[in-house]
Amino acid sequence: MLILSLWIAGTSRTGKTSRLVAEFCSWVRKQLLKPKIKALPQNLASAILVFAANNNNRRALSDRLVLAVDGTYPVVCKTPVGFITDEVMLFFPLIFEELDLKAQFPLRLRPETEQELATQLWRTQSDWQDLCEFDGEYRLVRQTLDLMQLAGASGVPTEDIPVMLHQGLSGLDTSQENQSVLWRRMGELLLLWRRWCLERGLLTYGLIYELYWRYLLPNVKYQQYLKNRYQAIFADDVDDYPAIARNLFEVMLDHGASAVFTYNPHGKIRLGLNADPDYLAGLAVRCQLEQRTTISNNLGSDADTVVDLATETAYLGTLPDGIQSLQTISRAELLRQTAEIIIDAVEQRQIEPSEIAIIAPGLDEIARYSLIEILAAKGIPVTPLNEQRPIISSPLVRSLLTLLSLIYQDLGRLVDRDSIAEMLTMFSHLPQPGLVAQIDPVRAGLIADYCYHVDPESPYLSPVETFPRWDRLGHQATTAYREIVNWIEENKARQQQQSFLTPTILLSEAIKHFFDQGSYLTSDKTAVLRELIETAQHFWEVDRRLRQNEPSFQTQTATVAQFIQLLRRGTITANPRPLRSFSPQAGAVTLATVFQYRSLRASHRWQFWLDASSPLWSQGGAATLFAAPLFLKQWSGKTWMPEDEYTMDKQRLERILRDVLARAEEKIFLCHSDLGVNGIEQAGALSPLVHAARQYANPVTS
Repeated sequence: MLILSLWIAGTSRTGKTSRLVAEFCSWVRKQLLKPKIKALPQNLASAILVFAANNNNRRALSDRLVLAVDGTYPVVCKTPVGFITDEVMLFFPLIFEELDLKAQFPLRLRPETEQELATQLWRTQSDWQDLCEFDGEYRLVRQTLDLMQLAGASGVPTEDIPVMLHQGLSGLDTSQENQSVLWRRMGELLLLWRRWCLERGLLTYGLIYELYWRYLLPNVKYQQYLKNRYQAIFADDVDDYPAIARNLFEVMLDHGASAVFTYNPHGKIRLGLNADPDYLAGLAVRCQLEQRTTISNNLGSDADTVVDLATETAYLGTLPDGIQSLQTISRAELLRQTAEIIIDAVEQRQIEPSEIAIIAPGLDEIARYSLIEILAAKGIPVTPLNEQRPIISSPLVRSLLTLLSLIYQDLGRLVDRDSIAEMLTMFSHLPQPGLVAQIDPVRAGLIADYCYHVDPESPYLSPVETFPRWDRLGHQATTAYREIVNWIEENKARQQQQSFLTPTILLSEAIKHFFDQGSYLTSDKTAVLRELIETAQHFWEVDRRLRQNEPSFQTQTATVAQFIQLLRRGTITANPRPLRSFSPQAGAVTLATVFQYRSLRASHRWQFWLDASSPLWSQGGAATLFAAPLFLKQWSGKTWMPEDEYTMDKQRLERILRDVLARAEEKIFLCHSDLGVNGIEQAGALSPLVHAARQYANPVTS
């Protein structure tokens, strides 16, 4: 018999998701027996609302559900923020009717565009420079925008933010009067920003949250739509959902929808990042409770001992043989020995690479590069989870931005000879593997020195004959240079004649002309170029919207300069190793931060805890947003004190240890170096574990 609503609670790897999948199949089978929809499985698909905590989990859960029902119909699985965003975009007419806004299609802002536009708007305030003295402009803007997102996710009106800050943070600083002024102004700036965005049809995540819980969800027409469309909810890992997700679920439960929820008390991965797990746990009173206690064969059974040692509840304890420590003096030696242990184990066929995870509280470029290179040299692939690098670090992107500076007027100050030389080298690659350049760096430097005409208003590349010894460049380099110059001059003339020739079009044509002459672009370079084009398209969509609302908006040249400077600040990133949808890399070692690994919700036979004595372990690999505890529903209204922060960090560390331990099946290596990456001695919360564990002894191999 189908349970109307079911609450499945349990720690990590106790079969909660499998139980949800079983309930899903049961619900589907029962519905398919109904004559009215038996021949229309697509109607059944639209009647089910499936949620997952993040995009990785969403794809995995969707695949499991499709396989469970043998692919009889498509399964639509969304994250809470994805669902809320889609609903606000779809039902925006209901919102602008209620708020008496201009009827226009909403345009969602990316976080980096949100930061840029908010900074421009708030710089017009007379006291802006005084406000920036508190914490710097970039940080002040980011924290202020984060407050709006926290408030929206928790169902708090933006108008209440200053009062909450004054009430909750007044005990943390002696200069209360100055802080009160700052908090009041932050609230006023957010109201100004909200009005400015709504007038132009621009939506940020914080604004989307607020519009949903405050205006759309209470709307009678929208609630009727939810009642008519959705009959069931299947929500996995609700301990990572924002508070307003409970509001949605309760509306649907009130209208007779059946539901299955899973909850992990040791999860709460996004606590402090818009999630409110304790508030979501309140849904349990409306469901039949099912506690999952069966734990797979792993090291989670030793969690109590590990937690007691790490939190100093116990000072003496023996760790199981499955937990060993690897100790070195320098971090470089630690990275090398960690890689060697993995290489030896794989070569001796003790373990497969796919059964190994390297977990760190924070992954710097040195550790990531060293481990990948050492293991790759022995034929062991490594998959870094969600690796993001600024696209400006790519010479392809830098060259294309240099190109824009040569084509558009008044951008000469953004170009120098080194960037010209780099552009010539990158644009002269032969269409073959290996990226062989027709203009090598030496010749490119000579050409830039003699042929680049510096001009703040209209820089240009003069003919190759400007170089007195141009005959020594060689036929290949000379021909390639002339082709580059001709292309630039032709498109410069086009741009001056055709105002609609946007930088997005120019970038696309330049990529096609200079980089699409062969199949030599690797997946990482393709990913970077794709991210550049997507960023440019979004940037000029926003620019077009602003010009529609403000005819006297800044010139196109100023917009291009703003775009170039935005990228050069490194705020736009791309994954240099994108997931191959149709042929994912199999048999690879997983490399991740603690936050990424927990979010993946995977398990491995062996885990290597890198920098085990780093103080970052207490933070879980992800920083909590400013004032986040004040926006939790269980906040009592009392001033947030340092001891409250200490308690929260201690609880987070315990959850991390129990969660990650439950995902290790056989061995854990506590990898410790006396000196961290910054040369400072490491003595974080996990140091007692390092010293209590049996030290790893490298076996002698024949």
